[in-house]
Amino acid sequence: MKFWGVQPERWFPILSWSRHYRSEHLAADGLAAAIVTLMLIPQSLAYALLAGVPPQAGLYASMAPLVLYALMGSSNTLAVGPAAVTSLMTAAAIGAVATQGSASYAQAAVWLALLSGVMMLLMGAVRLGFVANFLSHPVISGFVSASGLLIAASQLKHVLGVPLHGSTLWEVALELPHHLCHVHMPTFMMGVGMLVFLLWARRRVKPLLQHFGLSARAADMAAKSAPVLALLLSMALSWVFDLAAQGMKVVGHVPSGLPLVAWPSWDASSSAMVRDLWLPAVLISLVGFVESVSVGQSLAARRRERIDPDAELRALGLSNLGAGLTGGFPVTGGFSRSVVNFDAGARTPAAGILTAVGLALAALYLTPALYHLPQATLAATIMVAVLTLVDFSAFARTWHYARADFAALTLTFGLTLAMGVEVGLPAGVLLSLLTLLYRTSRPHIATVGQVPGTEHYRNVQRHAVQTHPHLLGVRVDESLYFANTRVLEDYIATQVAANPGVRHVILQCTAVNDIDASALESLEAIHARLAASGVQLHLSEVKGPVMDRLNRSHFLQHLSGQVFLTHHQAVTSLSQT
Repeated sequence: MKFWGVQPERWFPILSWSRHYRSEHLAADGLAAAIVTLMLIPQSLAYALLAGVPPQAGLYASMAPLVLYALMGSSNTLAVGPAAVTSLMTAAAIGAVATQGSASYAQAAVWLALLSGVMMLLMGAVRLGFVANFLSHPVISGFVSASGLLIAASQLKHVLGVPLHGSTLWEVALELPHHLCHVHMPTFMMGVGMLVFLLWARRRVKPLLQHFGLSARAADMAAKSAPVLALLLSMALSWVFDLAAQGMKVVGHVPSGLPLVAWPSWDASSSAMVRDLWLPAVLISLVGFVESVSVGQSLAARRRERIDPDAELRALGLSNLGAGLTGGFPVTGGFSRSVVNFDAGARTPAAGILTAVGLALAALYLTPALYHLPQATLAATIMVAVLTLVDFSAFARTWHYARADFAALTLTFGLTLAMGVEVGLPAGVLLSLLTLLYRTSRPHIATVGQVPGTEHYRNVQRHAVQTHPHLLGVRVDESLYFANTRVLEDYIATQVAANPGVRHVILQCTAVNDIDASALESLEAIHARLAASGVQLHLSEVKGPVMDRLNRSHFLQHLSGQVFLTHHQAVTSLSQT
């Protein structure tokens, strides 16, 4: 059955996979959910700390989104919830419109999630998933690496126990020396101790457990549960030695219970808040979508599955609406928890639903135990988690391969560090688009000749080829549009002027995927100039869609030459005239 011409399964994949759900799926999903739940408890609290919202908001943002994603998501293993980069972007966005710790700050986080959700749903509904393609890999790499450093710098205040402020790396670096003499030693010892433990666990626990006979998979799962052990250990130390009484900041009271579903109140201040948050919501939506699709596609490929980017947009939109309506903040598909979900054996999105159930039970019964959890432990968890985001090797690779991409990477990285996430990403995207326009406005154009003994034609400057004095074969390696047609006009005019014996110009259109209206007028101008000097213009290897468009114009009717199926046919036919 179709609704408005669309299969329901396309919008709600749960209608498809639920029909084939078996008991063995439930066992695998249940095990994965139990492991991911243990991981998500400290992670949710840590990312709430990073976003500047109350700790329970981290738990709330990890419940409803998981259930809602299971309804519309196309990935079987993607785990949705708070993530490092989007949490940093959330803190930067709402910190500009509200004071951290105030009621309006939490309300701004809710509005940001709702705005992101609405934007993603609308983009998914009209199939705008391709928009994320404009975020090039160098831009994303530079942005994510800089964000990782910003996140680590933002957590120094919790590890040192000092009141550091600043949203950029330079602001933190300039302020840090003034507070070093006021470092709170119990907090510092806890933070550094947990940091060292987590780094050691990440690098040494897996091989150590394998040495004692544990399987590689079990050892990997145990190593990834190190944050849970750090959480339990630090809570025990904080409780036994009453570190809160000695000045160490702890999570404190976390309300028990499930989140209430409610739409935020609307008044004049809300209107102004929404007006200020819509642009950050766009950026968060794009970054969250790119991160989710990248993770989802890499995991799906390992099982020879596929995901639908437009379905992911809709699912993430619904997930963010759920996060907003339940008192959370923007969410996306996280890399670390999705990999854990995959490695733990999750078979379907039902693992996310079961994980939400586990988190709900934790919110109901375990939150009193979180009172003594040191904020320094959560900060150490964040700092270790973001180490994987920083990739300095990308600078050397990009420099050696493409200098323009290196410029985009470096600009994005530098501006994100110096001016914040809300400046660095748009600047990187703008530079990438300008670079793209520059490249396509100067297409590679070659005079081609026949490789002896074959039907292949190559650049006369790169290969030993055969040419004919009265034929000029020209290949343009780009679609023709308003920005590059003048280059083609100049090239053909120069070549014809340099070769007075030319009587036929053959434009090889192998790489031409489109000809816009400006390019059509340019072709007509080229044709008129050539005809005036007694030279015929021919086309070869024109693609079907391009030919269809040319047939809708008068260009072919007035063309002095012919349109050939292959360039070899053109040369063979015209060389005999």
